[in-house]
Amino acid sequence: MTQEPISNWLGQQETLEETLSAGPAQGLAATLNLDPADFATDGATLPPVWNWLYFLPRAPSHQIGPDGHPKRGGFLPPISLARRMWAGSRCTFHHDLHVGDRATKTSTIVKISEKQGRAGTMFFVTVRHEIRVGASLAYEEEQDIVYMDIPKVFTPPEPVALPPCTWQHDVPLDPVLLFRFSALTFNGHRIHYDRDYAMGVENYPGLVVHGPLQAILAFHFACLEQADRKPQAYRFKGVRPLFDFDTVSFNGAPSDPASTQIYAANGDKAVTMEAQMSWA
Repeated sequence: MTQEPISNWLGQQETLEETLSAGPAQGLAATLNLDPADFATDGATLPPVWNWLYFLPRAPSHQIGPDGHPKRGGFLPPISLARRMWAGSRCTFHHDLHVGDRATKTSTIVKISEKQGRAGTMFFVTVRHEIRVGASLAYEEEQDIVYMDIPKVFTPPEPVALPPCTWQHDVPLDPVLLFRFSALTFNGHRIHYDRDYAMGVENYPGLVVHGPLQAILAFHFACLEQADRKPQAYRFKGVRPLFDFDTVSFNGAPSDPASTQIYAANGDKAVTMEAQMSWA
């Protein structure tokens, strides 16, 4: 994969500091058909997973690779497998983040593993993120990133049927939604907005809906259904790719008194993302 051992990246760390300004939150609110005015002023509470709008890598254009991502190396290990995806995360919420907060995010590579799967060799990199406001820990996350080769033919995983749920919310998909979310997260990965690249190079059947967009929507609808409760922890994992020509619904049901099971599903009722919310 690379001449330098990938294990040398274990323990690699970076720290970023940023003011959580209103603009990104207002942009996401507009994209999700929420009221941007709710996030216009300092002190407005941010949904905790909206921190993904901040602390973004801003590589200069000459450092961008052919897939639209920053070139390999730097903080993340230079794994040469062509496809890189956010596979899932486990998040814990300690206290609220607010518009106007001056926050610090520390990211540490805590695990690197190589596996053989149906798609061939895969590397999994786990990154631990901690966000603090002053000395106070507000947010923790373990993020799993998977690297693999691009298959010659797209073969989706075996479908996982949507189980019975007690609520459902449908969300229309289109290329504008994907483009706006890419812009808000400064995500240049071409599979989300460049159809020729997505289909002609990465061999997908269409534009790929972002995993974190699905995770934010699943989080949003779970909170909408439990408006009297406060989220304490959230975990999600991708199950099956979702495309812009699909329809998508977000579905949920209590799994026990303290948690809700959430599913994103396509028009065939195949699960594309599985998530769980724990309530305080």
